[in-house]
Amino acid sequence: VNGKFCKDPALATADDFYFSGLNVRKSTNNQIGSNVTFGNVDNVPGLNTLGLSFARADFAVNGLVPPHYHTRASEVLLAAEGTLVVGFVASDQRLFIKTLNAGDVFVFPEGLIHFAANAGHVPAVAFAALGSQNPGTTFVAETVFGSNPPITPALLAKAFQLNITTIMELQAKF
Repeated sequence: VNGKFCKDPALATADDFYFSGLNVRKSTNNQIGSNVTFGNVDNVPGLNTLGLSFARADFAVNGLVPPHYHTRASEVLLAAEGTLVVGFVASDQRLFIKTLNAGDVFVFPEGLIHFAANAGHVPAVAFAALGSQNPGTTFVAETVFGSNPPITPALLAKAFQLNITTIMELQAKF
């Protein structure tokens, strides 16, 4: 069992394999200027055991999907509208970065921290395919500075070579 029980095939319907709404632009009126719509095993039951999920990302001008990683999936990102700067950091700390225009594709390997940001002067849209029915998404800053209970500020100050006041200010944002 991979976390979800299989539906009795006799009870499956076309709706189990259907998702609507990837054509709809979502509001990006938030602090990061982006909105991601996911299709995964939780809202498309027919994805169960197929090792696939998908997403649409809407970006405001200067919007971004912050640094994050997927614990269980690689990702292929297609720029559909606008211009995006995308990249990932390899385990040897090398940054792989590229500017994408409509029709360009970039691959993010499983488990590596990656990001996407609108580098253009108009809103942008991207579509992603991920190699897991439930890829898991961990946002780096939110996880480190927004944990509950909080990680001790002195520990984070030492790890990031910042003062404790700066760490506490970052923690207050999350």
